[in-house]
Order: sequence, then C-alpha cells, then structure tokens
Amino acid sequence: MSTLQRAKSLQRAKSLAEYHELSKAIFGGSEKDEASSPAPDFVPRPGDIIITPYSKSGTTWLQQMFHTLRTGGDMDFPDISAVVPWIEISGAIGIDIDAEQRAEPRGFKSHLPWDKIPKGGKYLLSVRNPADVAYSLFKFMEGWFIEPGAVAADDFAREMFIKPANYYHHLKSWWEVRERDDVLLMAYEHMLANPEDTIRRVATFADIELDDELLALTLEHSSLPFMLQYKDRFDDALLRDVTEKMGLPTGSDSAKVRVGKVGAHTLSPEVLDEINAQWQAEVTASLGFMSYDDMIAELQT
Repeated sequence: MSTLQRAKSLQRAKSLAEYHELSKAIFGGSEKDEASSPAPDFVPRPGDIIITPYSKSGTTWLQQMFHTLRTGGDMDFPDISAVVPWIEISGAIGIDIDAEQRAEPRGFKSHLPWDKIPKGGKYLLSVRNPADVAYSLFKFMEGWFIEPGAVAADDFAREMFIKPANYYHHLKSWWEVRERDDVLLMAYEHMLANPEDTIRRVATFADIELDDELLALTLEHSSLPFMLQYKDRFDDALLRDVTEKMGLPTGSDSAKVRVGKVGAHTLSPEVLDEINAQWQAEVTASLGFMSYDDMIAELQT
C-alpha cells in the first residue's frame, strides 16, 4: 500500500494486463501484496478473534456474525472493517489496529495463511469450494477494478486463481492446524446448511454467552436478506473511498454480499477441469483428499 498516496488518476482495467498494472499502482507491488504480510508490530491479545479465511470464502459473513454476537446487534458503522479491522491494510485506510473496540473480545479480519498470521490470538475461518471462490473473486473485481464485460470469467480464473495457486497454500496451512484449541475451521457449505449451529460454535469459540434472544438476532443479522438490505456496509467502503480518490470511477456495484449459494458460477467445464487437476496436484498429492467435498466431510466428524 506504500504508493496509495502517490498514485494519480486511475481507470478500471480493460484487460488482465491492465488489471496487473492497476493492482501495482494501488497496492505498491503486486495484486497479492494486500494479503502477503501482516501489519508491522501487531501482536494480538490472547482473547482477540482473528477472522482469516481466504478471500471470498465467508470472511464478511463471519465478521458480521461475530460483531452481532459481541455487541447485541450493532449496525452503526459505515463498513464492517471499521469495527472488525482488516489487519493487512488498516494503516493505509487510517485505522489504529491496536485501538480498543466497541465490545470485547476484539475482532480482526485477515486473509493470511497460518505461517504469516500474527500469533497470539484465536483464529476463526471458513473454507470454500475453489470454483466458487474463483468466480466470486471475479464478480467482486468486475465493476470495481475491472471494466464490466472487459474480461471473461474463465480468463480471470486462469490468471488470478489457478496460476498463483495461493488458495491451496492458505487451505493447507490452516488444515494442518485445525485441531488446535485456538483455531476454529469450518466449511462455508456447512455454514449455509446449518447457520444456527454455526452461530453457536462461533459464540462458544469467542467465549460469548449466547441465549435464545441473541441467537435469533444473530440469525437475522447474518442472514443473506439482512446483509443485502445493508450491503453498503459490506463493500469495503473504506478502501473503496481511497481508490475513488485515486481516480477509479464511483458507482460500481461489486459488494461482497451477492448470492450466498453453492455452485453459483458460470465457469466453463474446461476451467473446472483445470481447477480439479490443480486440486489433485496441490491437495490430493499431499493430503490424500480426492476432492474438496471429501476434505470438508472430515469437518463433520
């Protein structure tokens, strides 16, 4: 983020090459820099909850669920990351990462793998099917960083998901520590199937007392209809404000809250085959799971 203040006027990318250049201008290196290193000198407290899925794997949903549980339904914020700060970019958007928060325990967002996350807190995350992640990343960037219609979903998936392979490092790093007492790893698909159980597990993990009233409130406030109603609170408004001041057009609709479904993508069979082949090389070869579904089945045992 070191070049944020030095960048001049920017326009949405009309190609993947332009997208790479735009990312460099915004993040001061490559498009992966915003998730490559933690905030300098940040040391979590033992009770801090760090919500750290891979991008587009349920982060915002968990932020909203956690914040509702600890506050009893607070919605007085412009952006969820104003009250559950994003560790990697907090300094660039003017947030003091070490400040006290509205309620205990403190909560933070991150996309870091286990080997890079600041140690000392408690780590809450969800994993998600790689094809859904790839497509959701595309839809989020289209209209904000990428001109709508300029880049095909398949091309984006190949260049920005399959080629970097960051998803697999993140997944395997957290899978290997999933049984630690300070880690709660869940599957996005299981969360959708049983939101009440998910809320109970999050409350227990965060040491938040849960009664029937708070459970009902959290079910409502973390539901798709509610979050769509307030989707302006879940669209990276603080970072969006910075990019708009740099010249990116305003008025895009690439909010993080979109459809909340499993398999809601339009990737081609060829790209899905490529993702499956990469799964075999990255996950099956090292952990033995033939598919994503096989892997998350273990989380239900």
